[in-house]
Amino acid sequence: MGILTWTYIMVGLSFALYIGIAIWSRAGSTKEFYVAGGGVSPLANGMATAADWMSAASFISMAGLISFMGYDGSVYLMGWTGGYVLLALLLAPYLRKFGKFTVPDFVGDRYYSRTARLVAVVCAIFVSFTYVAGQMRGVGIVFSRFLEVQIETGVIIGMIIVLFYAVLGGMKGITYTQVAQYCVLIFAYMVPAIFISLLLTGNPVPQLGLGSELETGGYLLDKLDGLLTELGFAAFTSGSKATIDVFCITAALMVGTAGLPHVIVRFFTVPRVRDARKSAGYALVFIAILYTTAPAIGAFGMYNMLQTTSNQPIADMPQWVSNWQKTGLIALDDKNGDGRIQYRKGPEQNELIIDKDIMVLANPEIAQLPNWVIALVGAGGLAAALSTAAGLLLVISTSISHDLLKKSFMPGISEKSELLAARAAAAVAVIIAGYFGINPPGFVAEVVAFAFGLAAASFFPVIIMGIFSKRMNREGAIAGMATGLIFTIAYISYFKFINPEANIPENWLFHVSPEGIGTLGMLLNFAVSFAISRFTPAPPLAVQELVEEIRVPRGASTEVVAH
Repeated sequence: MGILTWTYIMVGLSFALYIGIAIWSRAGSTKEFYVAGGGVSPLANGMATAADWMSAASFISMAGLISFMGYDGSVYLMGWTGGYVLLALLLAPYLRKFGKFTVPDFVGDRYYSRTARLVAVVCAIFVSFTYVAGQMRGVGIVFSRFLEVQIETGVIIGMIIVLFYAVLGGMKGITYTQVAQYCVLIFAYMVPAIFISLLLTGNPVPQLGLGSELETGGYLLDKLDGLLTELGFAAFTSGSKATIDVFCITAALMVGTAGLPHVIVRFFTVPRVRDARKSAGYALVFIAILYTTAPAIGAFGMYNMLQTTSNQPIADMPQWVSNWQKTGLIALDDKNGDGRIQYRKGPEQNELIIDKDIMVLANPEIAQLPNWVIALVGAGGLAAALSTAAGLLLVISTSISHDLLKKSFMPGISEKSELLAARAAAAVAVIIAGYFGINPPGFVAEVVAFAFGLAAASFFPVIIMGIFSKRMNREGAIAGMATGLIFTIAYISYFKFINPEANIPENWLFHVSPEGIGTLGMLLNFAVSFAISRFTPAPPLAVQELVEEIRVPRGASTEVVAH
């Protein structure tokens, strides 16, 4: 069977599974819609968290970045992995013990302020929309290649699917759908990696294949370094970014993780605080399977791509190139008219333009794997993008229905009306997310990096100081969140949208790129929060006692009801 037929089978079966689970687990109350009723097992929650965590950026874009950036791409690997550890150890158990549905709920109660809650809602919505744009873009890329439709059509199909199970099932439907999506995406990620590792090195373990000797002789990384330096690029195993920028991007991704509202809310879906810790451990294992494989996939993809395209006659270009040309994500331009394609550093010399986001999806085709493997990767990419998109859309809908309506403007709203408002908000959010998926501000991992930077600059300081500092008050929290968010948005907007020609290291503040500026925004947030809280009244005694109670492990095994 052809790729298209296999894709319809793989995607059709996986979508039927997701929709069936959504119908089976549809939410009947706000508690089921917001936190899946608080009765999810740690193992299932660990899988769901891993699927929520491993977005289109992790599945589609991260290994593609490593393919083209080599060592520099490791900032994404280190930042996202380290960030999850930070979240699991420092934040999740304490927030779970506090027992609130959302991050704005925590901020509003901890800082005894409706204004602080509203600022947190704005931050949550802004971060979530920035992040979800990358997911919808990933959906469009997968559909455009494997179902042979336009990216815009692919995004619309993805919108309809997400809308169905996010609006119908809420967190309960999303949780069990994400368990299935994790199984699909990890199988889809590992199967081609194992195949290609065997073909290139004879080693079935991709992580070991990365450092192994090729079947044709010589070590993979040595060969790859040699090929790239011959073409004028930096060696795969060395980096070109400034150390300060590497540090800031990694830190922004790490602490941005800890502030991502759609991940934090997962820890409210288990019955007890100790279950939150267990599910964090399970999730880390499930996440590590993909993240330790990504460098191998990146190296395999770049090696095979160079071997099959560089200095090849245009007439003899492999089939995978023409397949992806139809999507507009690969372009050939014979600038010197010699009838061959040169892949070289510099726009004036490079005759092969490849979108970084296609490398993982194209990898099985480049390696000439069976059609069913190629289709499987497409289904896995959709699972990764849709699982995270659903979690983000739920954050947006609950921020509007629970934090804006129920807690701020309409405290007397009935549970039925609140649930209806949450579903309506999710529907509107899907439409806006679809627009950003069709008109994205960058490639998938870059867009997601901006979301992490915004989360780092806005949420992380007020959450961490809210847990560990009794002196932190509402004035400090509000001023810090607003300052960090405005600074980071302004910096990213200037270099990415207002004056993109100026987006070079010489013009960056302290040589920190827009992807890493969230770290400086976070430090600014900490400084402003600390200073303002010291010159304004201390929090009420009841709030200080609440902070003390959150940090005490006493009663960790008892039932905590989320409200």
